[in-house]
Amino acid sequence: MAKQKHVLCVPLPAQGHVTPLLKLSHCIADHGFKVTVVNTESVHAQVMADNQRDEGPNPIKFVGFPDGLHTDKERKDWAKLLESISRVMPGHLQEFIEKVKQQSTGNEDEQISFVIADLNAGWALEVAERMGIERAGFWPASVSSLALTLHIPKLIEGGFIDNEGIALKDDVIPISKILPSYKSDDLTWSVPEDLTLQKAFFKWASAIVHHSKRSTLYLCNSFHELEASACGVIPGVLLVGPLLASTRLLHCRGSLWNEDLTCSNWLDQHPPQSVIYVAFGSTTIFSPEQFYELAHGLEKIGQPFLWVIRPDMTDGPVNKFYGTFLQRVRNHGKLVQWAPQEEVLAHPSVACFFTHCGWNSTLEGLSNGIPLLCRPYFADQCLNRSFICDVWRVGLEVDGDENGVITRHEVRTKILAVLGSDEIRANCLRMKEMARKSVSEGGLSLKNLESFIELIKA
Repeated sequence: MAKQKHVLCVPLPAQGHVTPLLKLSHCIADHGFKVTVVNTESVHAQVMADNQRDEGPNPIKFVGFPDGLHTDKERKDWAKLLESISRVMPGHLQEFIEKVKQQSTGNEDEQISFVIADLNAGWALEVAERMGIERAGFWPASVSSLALTLHIPKLIEGGFIDNEGIALKDDVIPISKILPSYKSDDLTWSVPEDLTLQKAFFKWASAIVHHSKRSTLYLCNSFHELEASACGVIPGVLLVGPLLASTRLLHCRGSLWNEDLTCSNWLDQHPPQSVIYVAFGSTTIFSPEQFYELAHGLEKIGQPFLWVIRPDMTDGPVNKFYGTFLQRVRNHGKLVQWAPQEEVLAHPSVACFFTHCGWNSTLEGLSNGIPLLCRPYFADQCLNRSFICDVWRVGLEVDGDENGVITRHEVRTKILAVLGSDEIRANCLRMKEMARKSVSEGGLSLKNLESFIELIKA
């Protein structure tokens, strides 16, 4: 009888990173592997709380390590979080692997034989290499964003960016003849309003270049028909997406917030393609003024909308306004703190998705044929916006005024425009079909996943 291999998966401790690697972990567990997922203790506690709400056995084991920080406020400071986990987590990971090895002496099934690490947590690949364990990198964002990141040394050498990642030319940035040129505001580490944070992001992005050399294989949550040209510039890329939830995953979604399960019943009460779904991810922060404008824009359009509003989504008080707004829209608007997004986007009543353009949200929208309205916040979201609007032509962008505020008039105008575009709707339906085929029998992503499974069985 063949040995059962033990695979260790290490995501970056953030919602957009935990979710796709957990989905991949389930795919691997479905093929008979033991799988352990490593998180920081704070994220581990949130994932476990989500897991306890669901029924049925979970084929995956979860462990949590200290992240070196003491408060949730510190954990919301990206610069502090990234520095701390890269300093303290490698030691905890090595201790854990050694402990598993000692406890499983004589039982090779328990010993960790393969590590899959988010390239944003690439220190885990270094630990695996040092311990002689086979490994692969995982990239939870677009292949195009990985191509941009891995080309950082050439961008510095070519004079496109300086040593701190700041664009030296307000111009397009060519990486390859087979790839669309990048714009200077598409740089995934760019945070022009906070140069300290930008330096931290760029340092992290540069570390990804370093860590990527610890693996010759990169599993990516994308599909070939979407990003064929980007695949041509990165040797070793294996596309296994879109990684979408299915009925077998419902016992643990990896959500770090409580999902409001009343969304589906509310959507059932509305006609097909009538609801505007609005969700800006786990990190977007709005000023009160921007929040008011978005709210007024949604209110004035007069169509039903489902809006995800996290408790920490604004950087100032909006409670007084929020209460009266709730009253005014009670007949056609539903506001929740977190939604089961994949189920929402798969619902026939959803007409468009007003999004921050995070990669998971982008893929979930495309896989359901939903037109996108784009309001990126940071990181790879601006780059995704460019592809959504200019390359794939499956959505539109909302533009800020002279102060950078997206007005209620702009919200209303662009929602009507995206809903009224036959071209966007047709492109979305074509994209949906390609996404579904890629993970179906005979599809390239499914074949890639199966070939990866055979590789780690060996």
